[in-house]
Amino acid sequence: MKKGILTVLLSAFVGGLTAFAVVKSTDNNQSQTVQISPDGASYRTVNLAQDNWPDFTYAAESAVDAVVYVKVTSMQTSRQTPNSIFDFFFGYPEGGQQRERVGSGSGVIIREDGYIVTNNHVIDGANKIEVTLNNNQTYEATLVGTDPATDVALLKIDASGLPIIPFGDSSKLRLGEWVIAIGSPYDLRSTITAGIVSAKGRSMPNYSGEFKIESFIQTDAAVNPGNSGGALVDKAGNLVGINTAIISQTGSYAGYSFAVPSNIVKKIVYDLMDFGSVKRALLGITMQTVDDKIAKEMKLSSVNGVYIVEVSEKGAADKAGVKKGDVLVAIDSAKITDAASVQEIVSRFSPGDKAQLTIVRDGKEKVLEVTFQGTERENGTTMDDGSVAFYGSAIRTAPKEVLRKYGLKQGVEIVEVGPGKMKEAGASDGFIILYVNDKAVKSPEDVIEIAKNSKRAVFVEGVTASGRTGYFAFGI
Repeated sequence: MKKGILTVLLSAFVGGLTAFAVVKSTDNNQSQTVQISPDGASYRTVNLAQDNWPDFTYAAESAVDAVVYVKVTSMQTSRQTPNSIFDFFFGYPEGGQQRERVGSGSGVIIREDGYIVTNNHVIDGANKIEVTLNNNQTYEATLVGTDPATDVALLKIDASGLPIIPFGDSSKLRLGEWVIAIGSPYDLRSTITAGIVSAKGRSMPNYSGEFKIESFIQTDAAVNPGNSGGALVDKAGNLVGINTAIISQTGSYAGYSFAVPSNIVKKIVYDLMDFGSVKRALLGITMQTVDDKIAKEMKLSSVNGVYIVEVSEKGAADKAGVKKGDVLVAIDSAKITDAASVQEIVSRFSPGDKAQLTIVRDGKEKVLEVTFQGTERENGTTMDDGSVAFYGSAIRTAPKEVLRKYGLKQGVEIVEVGPGKMKEAGASDGFIILYVNDKAVKSPEDVIEIAKNSKRAVFVEGVTASGRTGYFAFGI
């Protein structure tokens, strides 16, 4: 009898130790088992490690101090009501009434010396920008640069030793992963909401016709007016996105919020810091997301990838050997799922960077090396209007009537200043170039040849559109 009781006690003790070991192991490791029920259906049992449960205290406490309130002041001109019958028939008084308009949004400190990223639409048209930190200190901010295509803007305040949120790798986000949104909706400072990654690579209808790069992270974290420019943060406290937009029929949160991925934001802001403008890489293709019809016609194993509808002549893809009818399935190690994923991946590169393109042609995979081109046309390229490309701008031999206006014998006119070194140096439309590196010029070819032979810099002298002597210079 005693032996039987001892056996039972030993069995219970061993069972308890086994159960304890199992619990401890499942506490520290994620495990998954698939079981088959009596009716033949399968179901999964998942044990999560303790650090996989949704506890946002670390992420919230480490990131909240680096999210700021952005106050924007702009002046708007409103039409005055007519004071007399003459105003009604012959127009309102010139200028109208100036009214101050105040808006707000959020921003994220990304460097300790005062660089702050926000949305372009938050600061668009601002005459004055003020930034208030989480400790209620207020600074006047200067605008470093903007990129409307991605709705990203970069601000700078005169401060040091500021708290920051480090950039995370948005490409590693997984569907269902927990994230938090931090911002100032409806002037409620430092508001934190939580949700999951609902989708990746989202684009939204764009009715303005403007060039856009859209590959949004969609979440169900509550985002409202005022959250724009705020942080989307993962559980480790890393910046994985900048909250930008919502889809709603009322203008308030309806369950769908969108953020610009941090990998895109990081490239944009460092370009703005280093160059003052975005150096955007171009692949030079027109594409269409692969569907079932295309997959069957081309005998593809899946519907992943994009079908190449057109290849720009002398573009990066054309020079790499890409042809119309190819299917692009990967760029380097990144798989292509749709057109939005191509935009996101290419936006991480700079002009001159190289990558491996994996394409499917005639049912076979082929790897091509591509060197990305930039948005600037190659110097010397002739435009449709006869002008010539020069470091992002268009120049032409100054017409006789223009030379006569300024009392000049020869010169080269800047027809249009576009993104590039000329714009960064301070060039302006209508400027007449007279000398480049102390040498007189009378044609675009003269300008290009002198610049080509320059070793370090190009120094330009001439006359501005207002008739004053002007100078600017840039490095090469």
